[in-house]
Amino acid sequence: MKPKEHFHGSDLEKIEKVYGIRKEDIISFSANVNPLGVSFRLRDTLTNHIDAITTYPDREYTSLRRCIGEYVQTDYENIVVGNGSTELISLFIQSTHPKKALIVGPTYSEYEREVSIGGGRSHYFSLTEASEFRLDTDALTEELSHDVDLLILCNPNNPTSSVIKRGQMRDILDYCKRKSITVIVDETYVEFAEEPDEVTAVPLTEFYNNIVILRGISKFFAAPGLRLGYAICGNRDLLKEINQKKNPWTINSLAAIAGEIMFTDSKYIQETRKLISTERARICARLSENPNCRSYQPHANFVLVKILNDKVTSEDVFDHLIRNNLMIRDCSTFPFLNNKYIRFCFMMPEQNDRLLELLFEALNE
Repeated sequence: MKPKEHFHGSDLEKIEKVYGIRKEDIISFSANVNPLGVSFRLRDTLTNHIDAITTYPDREYTSLRRCIGEYVQTDYENIVVGNGSTELISLFIQSTHPKKALIVGPTYSEYEREVSIGGGRSHYFSLTEASEFRLDTDALTEELSHDVDLLILCNPNNPTSSVIKRGQMRDILDYCKRKSITVIVDETYVEFAEEPDEVTAVPLTEFYNNIVILRGISKFFAAPGLRLGYAICGNRDLLKEINQKKNPWTINSLAAIAGEIMFTDSKYIQETRKLISTERARICARLSENPNCRSYQPHANFVLVKILNDKVTSEDVFDHLIRNNLMIRDCSTFPFLNNKYIRFCFMMPEQNDRLLELLFEALNE
């Protein structure tokens, strides 16, 4: 019998137990992590800084924040760092005390969890298949009129890989400003976008004090284990409150140094964008040729695919692939999706070819 569990990108230990496959043998197309691995420069130089663990890191992380500021092209005083973006989501929600949050979904489940922990209620605004999961601003603002005090967006969105361009984001912020609504934008995947400068809302933090942008190094820089996240916000009063609530030294010395190194590795950044751009176009072209599936235009390093074969489910596809040591994401647990949707990220070319070969086998059954 096929297991009825649903697995996330970090659930390799559970996969190992259920399927009897060593986690070291699994290629994860579910975790959405850069296939190049960690920064080239980081790999070569981090060991030279091992003595940093003998001292406390700078409580203000000034050097790290300056480096991030240069990377995202904003004032480092507008940046707060944390133990992964998850800690920062929690801190900002604790500080804004939302009573009613509107989350644009399907999306990452952690947002709803943090709102709930803070005593607030979450409602979802649905991205629809009919619109190819693109956001309808007019429909969104209509929903925002119903006593919402926090809007949460993931841009590019996970799992749909759709984006909100900056002009559209400005319209949303204008409306939210008039209604005293705080906007949290999770830009975890923005660096993978074809034109990230057209998508990121970082420049808007200079003009709007109701926006908080969250980022991290887990996906683009392939370093989830370092647990380094950062937020950009032009509202200094809110940042002051966040810093007062933060525990000191939540980022260890090596992670802080690693951040400084990887944000300046221009070769790694360029090679990552080239690889993802090339593979995104190539894989989507091949998907479009298969009559048993439909893909939606991806802007991140992953693609959402709908299964069109009535006899095949997302669980069937997951099962077929994992038994061949390839792990994708069964999207049936996301709000507004069902067992006809899967998601997978772009890896190295030969790995992508193997995935498509086995995926098409499963879809044709």
